[in-house]
Amino acid sequence: MAFWATVLAVAAGIWLVVHGAGGGAVERPPDPFDAGLASAAARSRAEDGRRIDAPPLPPSPPTRIRIPAIRVDAPMDGLDKGLDNRLNSPPVANANVVGWYRGGVAPGAQGNAVTVGHADTRTGPAVFFKLGLLRAGDRIEVLRRDRHKAIFTIDAVRSYDKNAFPDDAVYGQTHAAELRVITCGGQYDKHTGYAANVVVFAHLTETR
Repeated sequence: MAFWATVLAVAAGIWLVVHGAGGGAVERPPDPFDAGLASAAARSRAEDGRRIDAPPLPPSPPTRIRIPAIRVDAPMDGLDKGLDNRLNSPPVANANVVGWYRGGVAPGAQGNAVTVGHADTRTGPAVFFKLGLLRAGDRIEVLRRDRHKAIFTIDAVRSYDKNAFPDDAVYGQTHAAELRVITCGGQYDKHTGYAANVVVFAHLTETR
């Protein structure tokens, strides 16, 4: 019961993370359905049809995330819940920082690790502005404090209306080591913020 209380609290807080600082960019972040085709290498991996899960690593905090397909190479910092029991947002002053929920699963460990980042701020595009351009088969690398590298393969990229967010699908328990990468998306309204969240689903396929 405590686990699901935590999951729901985080789920409620993610919307604040991806909603609070947007609206600075003239061009809105691309939604998954706006993107072009994946690279030939990525399509080959995704169309193979066989999911291969690497054995989970012991827990260790992440230090950096790299997503080659959209040229992301960013530091990571742990996020806690605030007094309202919602997840705090990554710092707006440094829009290149990616946050992860340190009260949950560390990327690469068994379970579902949650990472979040801004798509834009009032000064322009931020670290996850192009997250919607990712495709199944693209890779995400997470460097960890224990010097291991956790490499994830993307299974899907989805856009969900903030009023119909599938908490169980995004935050639910998993037996394998999985990763969720979340930012804002959809139409922007200056009064209510972004209408949707972009969510990347990935699973651990290699460790080094």
